[in-house]
Amino acid sequence: MRPSSVSTEPVDKEITSDLESQVHKGKEVVQIVELGEEEKKYEVDLEPNEHPQQHTSFEKWTVILVVATSALCVTCASSAASFTEAGIAAEFHVPHEVTILSITFFVAGLGIGPLLTGPLSEVYGRNIIYRVSYILLCAFTFGVAFAPDIAVHLVFRFLTGLCGSSFLSVSGGSVSDMFENKEVANPMTVALFALVPETYVPVLRKWKAAKLRRSTGDENYWAPLDKTNISLGEAILVSCYRPFELVIRERMALLLNIWTSLILGILYLAFQAFPVIFEKHHGFDTQQTGLTFLGIGLGMIIGLATQPFWNNFIAKESEKNGGICPPEARLFAGEVGGVLIPLSLYWLAFTTYPSVPWIVPIIASIPFGSGIFLVFTSVFTYLVTAYRPIAASAMASNSAMRSSFAAVFPLFAGYMYTRLGTVGATALLAGIMTLTVPLPFIFRRIGAKLRANSRPYAMPFDPLAGPPIFPFSSTLILNLFLAPLRLFLKACILSRPTSSFSQSL
Repeated sequence: MRPSSVSTEPVDKEITSDLESQVHKGKEVVQIVELGEEEKKYEVDLEPNEHPQQHTSFEKWTVILVVATSALCVTCASSAASFTEAGIAAEFHVPHEVTILSITFFVAGLGIGPLLTGPLSEVYGRNIIYRVSYILLCAFTFGVAFAPDIAVHLVFRFLTGLCGSSFLSVSGGSVSDMFENKEVANPMTVALFALVPETYVPVLRKWKAAKLRRSTGDENYWAPLDKTNISLGEAILVSCYRPFELVIRERMALLLNIWTSLILGILYLAFQAFPVIFEKHHGFDTQQTGLTFLGIGLGMIIGLATQPFWNNFIAKESEKNGGICPPEARLFAGEVGGVLIPLSLYWLAFTTYPSVPWIVPIIASIPFGSGIFLVFTSVFTYLVTAYRPIAASAMASNSAMRSSFAAVFPLFAGYMYTRLGTVGATALLAGIMTLTVPLPFIFRRIGAKLRANSRPYAMPFDPLAGPPIFPFSSTLILNLFLAPLRLFLKACILSRPTSSFSQSL
């Protein structure tokens, strides 16, 4: 039966003209939505103190640090294979070109996984995605360690990347759940795990409604997610579609994804280039070559140390705009990072000669790490603040495209450095990145206009609505690519006429 404080009398017509009213019972808050003279439904909402943004700073940062630790493990696992290629080749009796596939398959999993885990977290919540992914990641890692042959090794490398991807894509959604836009920058510099409290508000409302139904015996308590009734299969179909739809409808997201993908591809190419530079020219062994990446790591730490400066900068930008910071202001850090990357690569290119002390190219890689950190932080915070209602999907689209580049670039690193030499190959990369220097400056100026002309993503997502055809060829090609996927999705959903999900669409 209903709580005694919730009236069962017909609702006054003057009140029902608004169709909604607040009813308070202790700490419980529900909304009455009139469906008829005799039937009432109670939409459950969260109390202010129940909202994830009202958690204490200690609770929020505990979540961020746990997520970040898991993300660190995943990123270390992705590149660790570059230092074990000799052992893999000897163990499985395969050539060097095949051992590189260990990185490629892992990163391919990182690219495909977010297409599922990011949007699924917006249906089932962040917590369940983290926990299932973590358990499977641990299990599949044993498969990598005890693989009897190269084929099994590569399959389990792909599966570990697939499961580990959730810590890189869903983390953006966790940050957007707990922090306001003005607070996003700091956690995004640390972020990305599981076994942490649920933070996704729609799922929390669903849990609260279920608790009220159990405690009161009244089945009229509901939350918006209760009305969708999406099956797992339908949710997976929609989740695969949403990141693609995002990059089509949001041209700004597409441009930022391409830019960061190119940068990450060059970083993974460096994992193959450093052994060539230091083992061939300076006689380093495998362990010593691994230490040469400390320069990039130190650069990232230096980039992290600049965060207070960017926080102050964002605060000033907010003051100029009436307390609201435009997402494009986040790209100032990306402008600095975009300049540091080619400068570092030029410095590295012309210090790879054997006659140059080995410490010099390591020092040259420090600005490279700082630049990558600043670019990624600025883009990630931009995506989370600009596309807050679907932050996990926005991060998933970025992660999928970045990982695709990172999976391919190591495959031609050896041939490139053999044919062009360490100086020529690294200088070529520096030249490519020089061409991208103007991009963040352009993005910052046109970003607001591009977003204004795109679909407002605060609106409900409709997977059956065809995306608009924009008047430039790259988006037209993507629309043509998505047409079969959209038709397949529509057929799968509409083939179930009794599905409340398809009826709700």
